[in-house]
Amino acid sequence: MALELTDANFEENVLNSDKPALVDFWAVWCGPCRMVGPVVEEIANDYEGKAVVGKVDVDNNPEIAQKYGIRNIPTILFIKDGEVVDKQVGAVGRAALAEKLDAML
Repeated sequence: MALELTDANFEENVLNSDKPALVDFWAVWCGPCRMVGPVVEEIANDYEGKAVVGKVDVDNNPEIAQKYGIRNIPTILFIKDGEVVDKQVGAVGRAALAEKLDAML
């Protein structure tokens, strides 16, 4: 299951992790976000123990969204060693996300 990431736990779970991370920035009211949600959950199960997979609700965690300049959702950031190494804006399929995550492993 994808981690629920917040302004409070983002640094600990993502930036300080020794594993690469896929972070989905989303909101309850966003239609395309609801399409991507199940895909992110699948990836979270598939990559358990190999990568951090989490979701940030931009309405409840504006600090993190602002820090990373999130203007459109869904936006998925790929973070390794505390740095953003790739980014996907808009709804995409599982294969595209898995390919970007695999490149960081």
